[in-house]
Amino acid sequence: MKSEKSVVRLILILLAVLAAAGVLYSVLSDRFAPTTITPVTDAAETVNPAELPDAVDFQMEDAEGNVLRLSDFIGEKPVIVNFWASWCPPCKAELPDFDEACQTYGDEIQFLMVNLTDGAKETKATAQALIDSEGFTFPVFFDTMGQAASGYELYSIPVTLAISAEGKVLSRQTGALTHDALDSLIRSLLNF
Repeated sequence: MKSEKSVVRLILILLAVLAAAGVLYSVLSDRFAPTTITPVTDAAETVNPAELPDAVDFQMEDAEGNVLRLSDFIGEKPVIVNFWASWCPPCKAELPDFDEACQTYGDEIQFLMVNLTDGAKETKATAQALIDSEGFTFPVFFDTMGQAASGYELYSIPVTLAISAEGKVLSRQTGALTHDALDSLIRSLLNF
């Protein structure tokens, strides 16, 4: 009799845990669901720019410590923002392609390579050491206050944003971009 009560009690506890897990999954999946953004690969005629989300503005520092905002780069030409860190292998894998793209398309697109500089795991010095050792020439900015990370809800990196000259987010890519994927993103952004 005692063992039957223990089994019933164990089953009830298991059911309660499963129910709680289901509720927690439902709540968290809504909270952490990725924002759906129209990919820039659609033709401009099929996208209503008024329906696209505005880019979230944030502060960042350049290598000299000057404080800039994303909005400082909106208006003249499209912007590609890449969020990265020197300790992130997928980030490091795509940096050469971004450097090449910046050299090729830098007159037509503003590239912002935003390092997520938390001051502990990632510092300006560790980021700059990687840039210097690899000879990258793209413009590097530092999210020292965490505004970009929180504003774009960055839970994993790298993340790449394509932003129109009018400040509309056209696409958000999570994960390392291949050379071909970056090239396709750039061509689509130039044709938007």
